[in-house]
Amino acid sequence: MKVLLTGSAGFIGSHVAEALTEAGHEVAGLDLRAGADVRDGAAVDRLMPGAEVVVHQAAKVGLGVDVADLPDYAAVNVYGTAVLLAAMARHGVGRLVLASSMVVYGEGAYDCAEHGAVRPAARAEDDLVRGFFEPRCPRCGAALTSASIGEDAPMDPRNAYATTKLAQEHLAANWARETGGVAVALRYHNVYGPRMPRDTPYSGVAAIFRSALEAGRAPRVFEDGGQRRDFVHVRDVARANVAALDAGRPGTLAAYNVASGEPHTVGEMAAALAAERGGPEPVTTGEYRLGDVRHIVASPSLAGKELGFTAAIGFGEGMREFARAPLG
Repeated sequence: MKVLLTGSAGFIGSHVAEALTEAGHEVAGLDLRAGADVRDGAAVDRLMPGAEVVVHQAAKVGLGVDVADLPDYAAVNVYGTAVLLAAMARHGVGRLVLASSMVVYGEGAYDCAEHGAVRPAARAEDDLVRGFFEPRCPRCGAALTSASIGEDAPMDPRNAYATTKLAQEHLAANWARETGGVAVALRYHNVYGPRMPRDTPYSGVAAIFRSALEAGRAPRVFEDGGQRRDFVHVRDVARANVAALDAGRPGTLAAYNVASGEPHTVGEMAAALAAERGGPEPVTTGEYRLGDVRHIVASPSLAGKELGFTAAIGFGEGMREFARAPLG
């Protein structure tokens, strides 16, 4: 199968390119690093002929620094996706695999001892200042217990990146309905692994911790380190993209959590990396960022059932490798 892969030279995209090639597919790469911008319709048109499926990884990532980032997020993630989908329609390419994200959910799933399953509002800054980091029940104000979130959860994006990733899903669904195409959105959870970008304001927490350790600094863990996440290895994410090539139904968008199914806290991740590198040990700072969510834990069961995808790289194995793997 001929695959047009956007973001092919990026952290995740480069691993997807390798996995596609190993699976016997022909890969045509489109990447800003090679001078091809997904927002450039002419550049996309030059690469689209002959493609049977588009795997769309290109995106501006991270939570953003402030509202000044909004135009770039909208331009790359929303407009760029619109340009790509329009080109697919022009060239009769009827299958899309979209790199989405768990950030579309906002906070994860929670249970209240009194009221059962609830979706909390954004955490109040007054609580964060006082060091109370757990979301409260929207009905009684009590602390909650986190639960696994499924693909049918309501969408609740809480920052610019999240909003644009959800917009990508909506655009892909529009394209599928109007063209009869097949769209699959892979909602990546916290991806880490070799070639992850180094510490920048837009980096993921794993890269920030790893960069600090490499420089001999203690990783600075925000809040109390108890934030629960699902850390999924980039090679598993690449395998999920290969598995998604034949998934979905015409005229629809299907979404899947891509996760390990083995949640850990941010503090545990920092401690694992520090131990593998021989220190220094992490420092818990109590700092916070508005827009961050407390817990987001995935249920990967639907991907297992419908894509045949199950993560193969466990937390311990992955952190041992990542502690000394080359960064991007």
